[in-house]
Amino acid sequence: MDILKEVLKNEVFPALGCTEPIAVAYAASVAGKVLENEIEEMTIAVDSGVYKNGLAVTVPNAGGEKGNLIAGVLGALIKKPELKMEILKNTKVELINQAKALIKAKKAKIFCDKSQADLYIEVLIKTEKESARAIIKNSHTNLVHLEKNNKVILKKKSGENKSANQEYKAILKKMKISELVDLAENIDDEDYSYLKRGIEMNLKISKVGRKIEKVGYYLSDLMQKGYLLDDVFSSSKIIAASAADARMAGKNLPVMSSGGSGNQGIVAILVPYNVGKCFKIKKKTIIRSIALSHLINSYVKCFTGDLSSICGCAIAAGVGAAVAIVYQQKGKNMKKITLAINSLISDLGGMLCDGAKGGCALKVVSSTDSAIRSAYMALNNHGITALEGFIGRTAEETIYNLGKISEIGMANADDTMLEIMMEKNL
Repeated sequence: MDILKEVLKNEVFPALGCTEPIAVAYAASVAGKVLENEIEEMTIAVDSGVYKNGLAVTVPNAGGEKGNLIAGVLGALIKKPELKMEILKNTKVELINQAKALIKAKKAKIFCDKSQADLYIEVLIKTEKESARAIIKNSHTNLVHLEKNNKVILKKKSGENKSANQEYKAILKKMKISELVDLAENIDDEDYSYLKRGIEMNLKISKVGRKIEKVGYYLSDLMQKGYLLDDVFSSSKIIAASAADARMAGKNLPVMSSGGSGNQGIVAILVPYNVGKCFKIKKKTIIRSIALSHLINSYVKCFTGDLSSICGCAIAAGVGAAVAIVYQQKGKNMKKITLAINSLISDLGGMLCDGAKGGCALKVVSSTDSAIRSAYMALNNHGITALEGFIGRTAEETIYNLGKISEIGMANADDTMLEIMMEKNL
């Protein structure tokens, strides 16, 4: 099995809008397509991670509306599951109005199913004479069940639910980081072109984001007024923050994701790209470093989970970016790569994920800053070691320890954050 190709196929893909609401839209579209009559009733059940991530984020092409519910209803009305994670790119005004009317009439509802530990989306749609149910599990487009009028159309066996998606993850989880470097160094022309496409896609949305008066805009303003230096730190933070600003504002442009997350894709791709460009690194080396960044991001998430209580932009994509920067200048130097990983995780290991929203751009900035700083220190043989805190004797052990903290030590963090978020009822 080619692990790099599996990561690129399953976790590095164009996504229009926050991946969790779009996954809800995809599931609803699968169910909606098998029905002919108008929707009378619609119920969506999601795990706590999907619920949290989609609660406050603006959905693209939804008239400024936010959340999983509007995305799901639109997906059911669009009925084009073949578009997958770009399903909302051609939403029409009449469909937006129709979706709002269904929600206002309380004919469409969503609830959090806390019994589901992994990514889970279930959509049940009823018309006057028909019904359909679609279920997605474990990854954003992994359809495991589809039925119409209580008759099963598609059903994956329990052993198939995780499919190749989880098979490659099981292999990836057992690999050494040095092996991931080897994979990145041997990319073929197809992967090279695909990685280039990701750079172009994320730069395009970043350019749009600079015009929005949000985080990237104000970083640029601070730089122009002399409060920030015009250097690799500032330019990288502005590029990454602007892309996140545009994405979280629901702009109608896709982002190339990483680890199934658009914001993680922004960090994993744009940070090493801009740093490599500033240091005049060869283009081929930059592309390879981005392949490595994706691999590291996916590797970390094998331990922390896809929708963790800690911020993936920081402790997964940030790690990937830091490793990529070290690789650009020193290649497969495992001592320096280890120092960079340890320093970033020590710095940002406790950053909470309280769902996708405009404020994610701030975390993208922190991740960018720490990735460059951790890499630079590592290049000069300085970094955090096993003598400090939860840092391990190897980079792999540090990541394992982080996963243990995320899974066991912060087991109640998601529930607590969700309770606070839901009580606000904004």
